[in-house]
Amino acid sequence: MPRLYIATEDEIRAGQVTDIYFLRTVEVLEKYGLGDTWVRVEFHVYSLPKGYEWAVFAGLEEALRILEGKPITVYAMPEGTLFKPLEPIMVVEGPAKYLIPYETSVLGVLRHNSSVATRAARIKKLARGKPVLFFGLRSAHPAIAPMLDRAAYIGGCDAVSGAMSAKYLGLEPKGTMPHIFILIFGDPKKAWKAFDEVLPSHIPRIALADTMYDERVEALMAAETLGNKLYGVRFDTPSSRRGNMKLIIQEAKWTLKLHGYEHVKVYVSGGVDEEEVVELREVADGFGVGTSIAFPPSIDISADLIEKKVGDTWIPVSKRGKMPGMKQVYRCRPGLNDFVVPWNSKPPACPEGREPVPLLIKYMENGKIVQKLPGIEEIRRYVLEQLEEVPEPKPVSG
Repeated sequence: MPRLYIATEDEIRAGQVTDIYFLRTVEVLEKYGLGDTWVRVEFHVYSLPKGYEWAVFAGLEEALRILEGKPITVYAMPEGTLFKPLEPIMVVEGPAKYLIPYETSVLGVLRHNSSVATRAARIKKLARGKPVLFFGLRSAHPAIAPMLDRAAYIGGCDAVSGAMSAKYLGLEPKGTMPHIFILIFGDPKKAWKAFDEVLPSHIPRIALADTMYDERVEALMAAETLGNKLYGVRFDTPSSRRGNMKLIIQEAKWTLKLHGYEHVKVYVSGGVDEEEVVELREVADGFGVGTSIAFPPSIDISADLIEKKVGDTWIPVSKRGKMPGMKQVYRCRPGLNDFVVPWNSKPPACPEGREPVPLLIKYMENGKIVQKLPGIEEIRRYVLEQLEEVPEPKPVSG
């Protein structure tokens, strides 16, 4: 019988979704009476993808869900915090036998969420206020569709297209129409009219306008077909027929204006990445981005032992190349003016008398959530506020 190869939430929370060497480690530690050794494990990145100066911390809520109910305490930056290399973004504390089996799943959650949210934030910043819609679900396994939509949205995307986002995230999914819709009707005009006749009026009339004819021709056809009802057109032209998309958009807008349809907006999708956003942001009215966000460069978060408890005393310890000891990160805003100091050290002084903000907060104590977790809109606003305080990134491809 065919099946879907996905782990259940219960299997993840039971620590079964892990690497076998972690289970063997616990087995040996238990045999030698060391499984109850109290440890502190720090999550951090020591380097970011080439061209990146910061990343967005995402996935905290899912990580807490995995660890909830275990004798574990969690300190973390608020979800949505922009962070830099060498900064602890999360620290988990508890008996080794309870922490070790969850390293795989917690790292997977934090890495994937943070990678997607970071790419979304970079593209949103580069778009300079133009709307960015995420529809990269076809790039990944359907089991994680809500996670991808969530990470992309909190990273700054203005909307997501996943139909399940309403159920899981409380977001109204948005999107236009696919090429198959046009081709089944066999006539773009008939397809656009049917779309307008059947769907509720609150759904923007954005016509896919590159299926059978030139983009300029179909854009004008759509405007003449739907008139003032037409909100915009979308160009999703494949690379084999694309040409110079900037000139294509300018040509289409010029033609629309000549015929009295200056109100019609032009959106671009299909293989859009950071470089293309920069190239087209002066002429396009918005972007649909899929694979570039769904399959971004990895934010390679790692987890390392930084302290272990001997008697009642925490002893700093780490492997070679890592910084031992519990730490706190203080931020002087605006910007990412951060200071990493030993835990319980005196906070640094900020310029102009501003108060330094401690970023590592206790979110879980002995398996119980002790902080109110923010909603998706609050996290997204927090990300956008920070994006206003950092320079525009240099675009990278891939």
